[in-house]
Amino acid sequence: MPESKSICADRKWAAWITGLPGCGKSTVALKLVEKLKNDGLEVFYLSMDERRKKYIAQPKYTPEERELAYKLFVEDAAKLVESGQCVIMDGSAYLRKWRDYARKKIRNFAEVYLECPVDMAMKREAGREAGLVMAGLYEKALERQRTGRQFKGLGDVIGVDVSFEKNSAAECIVLTDSINADHVMHNVDECLKKWRNINGLC
Repeated sequence: MPESKSICADRKWAAWITGLPGCGKSTVALKLVEKLKNDGLEVFYLSMDERRKKYIAQPKYTPEERELAYKLFVEDAAKLVESGQCVIMDGSAYLRKWRDYARKKIRNFAEVYLECPVDMAMKREAGREAGLVMAGLYEKALERQRTGRQFKGLGDVIGVDVSFEKNSAAECIVLTDSINADHVMHNVDECLKKWRNINGLC
């Protein structure tokens, strides 16, 4: 038994749930973490929205800050995997190079892209209350484009100011426009199970 536990410890992994703001990343990620824990798997939830202010005390959401934040985010995930944790990462990471960096740094890594049309993501995000992320991101970004009005703390908004760089070879690509969060989570869970089984992961 001790030997099998040791082998299992070498097979920990990280899955990064990515996509547009409003595509349901955090909702799906938290539901997935709960499901995996109920299945008996030790899993750590790593949220960029929570970590950003730990990395940068007063973030201004500049491109330079995002580079640093995602570098530290990936390195945190890599350390957790190396210490024997399975990790669910939650962060948009609209530039593919950040996800590719994770693929290089993390021994067993899966990319999960929640594919959602921009208009649907905008509709979902419009109902979000202020919290770790500014409320009304899309509305404010569109107003800034139309009028030039600036909003404190509003950086480039994915889907308006910058495009999401999709990886067509991601381990899991799950449509989210017409099914609810529980169904999306189920589809992500099933996809990750197949990936884990193929790669002999715990």
